[in-house]
Amino acid sequence: MELVLFACFSLVTLGSAVMVVYHPHPVKSALFLIVTFFSMGGLYLLLNAEFIALMQILVYAGAVMVLFLFVIMLLNLKPRIGRREEFYNRLKIALPLAALMIGIILTVVFHPLAKLGEHGLQSEQWIISHGGNIKAVGEVLFRHYLLPFELTSVLLLIAVIGVVILGKKEIK
Repeated sequence: MELVLFACFSLVTLGSAVMVVYHPHPVKSALFLIVTFFSMGGLYLLLNAEFIALMQILVYAGAVMVLFLFVIMLLNLKPRIGRREEFYNRLKIALPLAALMIGIILTVVFHPLAKLGEHGLQSEQWIISHGGNIKAVGEVLFRHYLLPFELTSVLLLIAVIGVVILGKKEIK
């Protein structure tokens, strides 16, 4: 059952990610990105990373997507009209590549040496001994990855300032 769910979430993630890139309408592309984030949250649930799955859905599908939609609407991006042929030509290239990637993923998953389970540095016993998922993630994040975490927050702040500057109208 776990393998079937993994295959379903993987297919949804790959399909919606392809549509994020190839859909001509920016708002619909952002909605496909939300579907991608939700299906990635499902993949995290299969890995027994409940906290990461919840943060994936709350932070990315919620807060970051609100920011993306704000940017799209602030910049008043219009869909590419009259380029349906270009979309379908790109889709003709993307679908075989996506099928090839799915085939490779399924080959790797169904290979006799493949197994779903613990592959990380921290085992389930380590997580339990450190007080559960939330405390373990916080400890690793703020002890070992504090600088990248802070740099990401500064990068997001710079992006928001850039959007406001780009979207600012000239007042006469």
